[in-house]
Amino acid sequence: MGQVNGVLGPIDSKDLGFTLMHEHIMICNWSMRQSFEDWVDIPEAVRHATDEVKQAQALGVGTLVDLTPINLGRDVHVMREVAEKAEAQVVAATGLYYHHEPWMGGWEVDRLAEWLLRDIEDGMQGTEAKAGIIKAATSEAGVTPDNRKTLQVAARVQLASGVPISTHTTPSNEGGLLQQDVFEEEGVDLGRVVIGHCGDSEDLDYLERVLQRGSYIGMDRFGLDMILPMENRISTVARLCERGWAHRMVLSHDACCSIDFYPQGTPMPPQWNYRHICQDVVPGLRTEGVSEAHITEMTVENPRRILCNEA
Repeated sequence: MGQVNGVLGPIDSKDLGFTLMHEHIMICNWSMRQSFEDWVDIPEAVRHATDEVKQAQALGVGTLVDLTPINLGRDVHVMREVAEKAEAQVVAATGLYYHHEPWMGGWEVDRLAEWLLRDIEDGMQGTEAKAGIIKAATSEAGVTPDNRKTLQVAARVQLASGVPISTHTTPSNEGGLLQQDVFEEEGVDLGRVVIGHCGDSEDLDYLERVLQRGSYIGMDRFGLDMILPMENRISTVARLCERGWAHRMVLSHDACCSIDFYPQGTPMPPQWNYRHICQDVVPGLRTEGVSEAHITEMTVENPRRILCNEA
């Protein structure tokens, strides 16, 4: 039986259940938090996230994977408090986002990898909570020199730890293939990689080229209808299931309970929450003819294989 590191301790693979593979509890810039003590209301953020997680649990969600990387405001203390109050299983990530970091230029890839490996082996942010997944990211700019370095860091942490990688991509520039190129150059087994945000694309040719190289794909932005409506996303998943790819897809929302990308009080998309897949997407997949076996594969079995490296 395999295990994955959760923020409250190891989770046995048999206990993961229905797993949301790409979510966020809180994204909040550390520099602004340190400069302005009221930048974010932490007690309210915890209360809201706890309520959202409990509602998802009531619909059958067993585990939530929080893919917030270090330099996007990852706060393991908040994750642990939410997990404790909701009595929930939460898996946290190490890794670096695609934002340009001036300090990064003078660091060698292996030195950076040594730091991130500590998140997996020793614990994050002074806690005993160990990372269970590695986040990597590229943007519309593709694999810039900075991006290449962060992808190489993720790859070397993966090789040293065995922990899987999950990514943020831009399908419009076929970013998943570019990421796979770097991971392959570094010697990573592409079967230990989830290429994220593939659900933003209806380009089956692109998606199958990613899949054919052995990676999983994240159909993981359900609720962001302004990028691609739910019906289109469901249709793409259904068509890929018909083509035999259910064993290589995972579903999620990329939702965030608290995010400082916008001023407090800015309305968020109404279905951008941890409940949308259970309430709306799974019924929509059934209507499209996706079998119960394939739904279970995408929501239970594939996450278990990825997180626990099980066959």
